[in-house]
Amino acid sequence: QMQLVESGGGSMQAGGFLRLSCVASGYTYSASRVGWFRQAPGKEREGVAIIYRRRCSTDYADSVKGRFTISQDNDEKTFYLQMTSLKPEDTGMYYCAAASTVTDTPFSPVTYNYWGQGTQVTVSS
Repeated sequence: QMQLVESGGGSMQAGGFLRLSCVASGYTYSASRVGWFRQAPGKEREGVAIIYRRRCSTDYADSVKGRFTISQDNDEKTFYLQMTSLKPEDTGMYYCAAASTVTDTPFSPVTYNYWGQGTQVTVSS
């Protein structure tokens, strides 16, 4: 089992920045990729950023490219989502998730085995 705990959410005005953290514990070795997802009220959960732990490569949703950066600590147990130039449409609950499988759809939530409890991000105009 693997546990994920997010932190760092809050309220921010448009144009501001936040950094979310996700700490992994338990059997962390099995997870090959970690993603950040968000879900706004009434909307589906969407993937915004992915990091492949071993090769440390990243990928982003078009809506956040150039504004968000996903990274990991050297111990590969702490993951970050640096968010800049925040927009009201970035508002939502942000989740950290980990997956051990290989997939052609790495932004799909169903491909992730482990989830954190989420941290709320609210951006006002």
